[in-house]
Amino acid sequence: MARMRDQRGVAFPSPVAILSIVAVAMAGLTLFATRNTPPTEREVTPTASHQQQTRTHEPQHVAKGPQKPIKPAVQRGKVMVEVFNNSGITGLAGRYADKATKAGWKVTGSDNWYGTIAASTVYYPAKLKAAAKLMALDLGLHRVVPAAGGMHRDRLTVILTADAA
Repeated sequence: MARMRDQRGVAFPSPVAILSIVAVAMAGLTLFATRNTPPTEREVTPTASHQQQTRTHEPQHVAKGPQKPIKPAVQRGKVMVEVFNNSGITGLAGRYADKATKAGWKVTGSDNWYGTIAASTVYYPAKLKAAAKLMALDLGLHRVVPAAGGMHRDRLTVILTADAA
């Protein structure tokens, strides 16, 4: 009668299992490190004062003394904008790019965005914060956040997760 061999040894986990364990550990560390940081996003709510301004015939009082310098108005045609679709809605970025172009913005392109975005957002570099707020009003979006990651620092980036219209 033939005897069965006794096989003993150590089984090492596959590289995929090792990478999965490392990824879960890194996610846990990231969650632990960022759990007490304040959020950096703000909601922009459009008001009637931005859309309509009435003139009165009463004389205006001129304040004497030092005055704050008047900020220049945003010139839509000089601000570059990229529009991205992060939803399953076909052609969403193209529709919003057309809407922005009709409002006077300088749209440089539209495409799909791969990643997770909480809601439709206008991302801005520090020098274009006022333009981002105006862009959000023009497109009917309520979320304006500073640019992050690999976003361009010379233009606004609009990422759409749903059709707000």
